Parts: sequence; C-alpha cells; structure tokens
Amino acid sequence: MPGSNFRPLLALSLLLVIGTLMGLTSNLVKLAGSAGWQPMAYLLWSLLGGGVLLLLFAWWRGERPGMSLSAQRYYLASGLLSIAVPNALLFSSISHVGAGFASMCLAFPPLFTYLLALALRMEGLSRIRLLGICVGLAGSLILALGKLYGGSSPALWVIAALCVPVFLALGNIYRARYWPSGATPLSLAPGMLLGGAVLLSATTALGVDLTPNLKHISTIALLLVQILLFAATYALFFILQNLAGTVYLSQIGSVAAIIGAAMATGLFGEEGSLSMLLAALCIVSGVLLVAWRNAKEAQV
Repeated sequence: MPGSNFRPLLALSLLLVIGTLMGLTSNLVKLAGSAGWQPMAYLLWSLLGGGVLLLLFAWWRGERPGMSLSAQRYYLASGLLSIAVPNALLFSSISHVGAGFASMCLAFPPLFTYLLALALRMEGLSRIRLLGICVGLAGSLILALGKLYGGSSPALWVIAALCVPVFLALGNIYRARYWPSGATPLSLAPGMLLGGAVLLSATTALGVDLTPNLKHISTIALLLVQILLFAATYALFFILQNLAGTVYLSQIGSVAAIIGAAMATGLFGEEGSLSMLLAALCIVSGVLLVAWRNAKEAQV
C-alpha cells in the first residue's frame, strides 16, 4: 500500500480517472442508442464482456474471485445495488433527459453515502467534508430543479435519473460494510459486474429485448469500447474504495457529472445554461474540499 504522503495524490488521481470514464460512459450510451442499440441490451452485453475481461485478468494476476456462498451473495447484492438497478435507470433515461442531465445526476451520491455512513457509524463527523458534500449537492440541485421545472423532459424519466444516485449510495455502503475478509479489489470487481449481468438477464421475463446489435462494425465497436470502459472503471473502483474509503469514493460521481455534461454539450450540442455552469463550479469546489480534508487526515 502506498505511503501516507502518496495516498492523497493517488486517491485524487484515481478519483479523476474513474469519474472521467463514467462521464464518458453516459455519452457513449447516447451514441449507442443513436446507432440502434436497445439500452438494456447494450448494458447487459457490456457488463458480461467487462466482467469476463476482468475475470481473466484477475486469474492471470493470481487473484481469483472467491466462490463461497457468502462471496456469491456479495456479488449479487453489490451487482444489484451498484450495477444492475442504477445502470438500468441511467441507460434507459438518457434518451429522454439527455446525457448532460443524466451525468449531472451522478453528483448526488456523496451526500447520501455520507449520511448513511454517519448513521451506521462507519464515518466520523467532519465539518469540512460535510461542507464539501453540501456545496456539491447544491450544484446538483440547481441543475435538477431547472430540469424539472423547465418542462423539457418527461417528469417520470427525470425522477428515474434522480433515483440513480440513491442506489449508488446504497451500493457504496453495502460494499464497504460487507467487504469479504481478505479479498483484494481485483478479485471482487468481476463478480460484481457478472452478478449485475445475471440479474439484468432476468428482465427477459418482463419482455425486455436483450438481443445484441451486431449488424454493423460501428455497433460492435461501440460495444467493445463500453466493455473496456466497464472493465477499467470497476477495477479502479474497488482499488479507490480500499484506498480512500466509501465517502471519498462517492465523489467520483461529481467528477463524472462535470465531464459527462461537458462532453454532452461539446459532442451532441446539448444546450448549456448558466445553471449548469454554476452547478459545475459548486461540484468542483465540493470535490476539492473533500480531497483537501483527506490530505490533512493523511498527514496526521
């Protein structure tokens, strides 16, 4: 494990990298939808590919995932809360609310995660951290209220996108509280992705079309890129949680919000606004406050 002086820098670097990958995912989903992919099918096959890729990498590294009943329960529960439900809501809502708004919703998990961690006594009260999270949340609220009252998107899909961070926060808490003893980050990541994929496959009973769109090189390329994104994101995801803790990990949503919204504006011409700019400034300030708090703690 890195020395105490290097840990804050490594944690912040991982935070920025993972957040960027997640922001890129929001926009890639919109591209995939335009190319003919059904959202749930795109999600399922991306998760399967990413999970298998991580599984092969874990075996190559000698970090084989555990297969005990408790480990399988962990994979399914974390896959449900962190992968299946939030990503299904995110992927399905993007075509209705836009990639920019969907990305900005990812900034909400820090507050929910921190409040849950406080309630479960997994974290101590930190005024600086709480201030940073509240500042970031304020930016998210500015954007969300503008979308709800702007009338540009169906309220049901706006609410669905806003539910994404609730499940992400629950997943953050579950993974930290029930992390299998002795398990390495790389040994857990494939199980969570594959667990989420298994649960998503059950939606076929509800009539959801999960047929892969492999008719064109472009649709295959989009799938391969998303597979790589999922594999890289969640391999680093567990490393960051193990390194810096659950509340710090939740800040990746704030970075993803800014990156995703900026890309949506630049790539797809989604309309920007003063409220989006103010929201971005608040979120950046919140991330820096939380990161600064962690740096101070590491020096003690």
